[in-house]
Amino acid sequence: MGRAFEFRKARKMKRWSAMSKAFTRIGKDIVMAVKDGGPDPDTNSRLRAVIQNAKAINMPKDNVERAIKRASDKSLGDFKEVLFEGYAPHGIAILVETATDNNTRTVANVRSYFNKCNGNMGTSGSVEFMFDHTCNFRIPAEGIDPEELELEMIDFGAEEVFADEDGILIYAPFESFGAIQKELETRELEILSSGFERIPQVTKELNEEEAADVEKLLEKLEEDDDVQNVYHSMQE
Repeated sequence: MGRAFEFRKARKMKRWSAMSKAFTRIGKDIVMAVKDGGPDPDTNSRLRAVIQNAKAINMPKDNVERAIKRASDKSLGDFKEVLFEGYAPHGIAILVETATDNNTRTVANVRSYFNKCNGNMGTSGSVEFMFDHTCNFRIPAEGIDPEELELEMIDFGAEEVFADEDGILIYAPFESFGAIQKELETRELEILSSGFERIPQVTKELNEEEAADVEKLLEKLEEDDDVQNVYHSMQE
């Protein structure tokens, strides 16, 4: 198995564990998708993907429909996606993906978390190059051979395909998202969920005490309402 498999295995159940926070994140994704491509999922592939993710975390259909309706209101402000970079204690690289309607607030909050936890917020590009920006899709495993599917999906950008207890996962570079989504839909394969992740190219092993220092920063970042995802180079 490759890096994507190990990364997914290590992160499983650690992120998006709080249902209310997951709903908030999906709600923001819906707003950004509707603002970007309109409220009709048939013509908005980004919105289709977000709705699939909402189903995957059992977000009520009424919540999804209300979010789409609210996002269609031109008077509603938009969320801006902003990436923050820096270092946690012990040289661990950190990437923080945010969706904010008040960048001044978000910058101040993120900087304060780094400062309070003995980290350093860096400049744009300071650690992003240490992570591979990937996309992923989960489909049902029934009747599908992962190895055969991998050979078929290579032409569309897939780099790693593997099965776990929840289905089959397809990993590819970020820019291959559209091509793979289109091919899966053409084949009428159900997409259970999809998304983007940043996989560290190299991880660093810490002892228990050092890891606890890093976890303090990760927890503060992940509790912030503006934060969508946090990635790091600590070996889990």
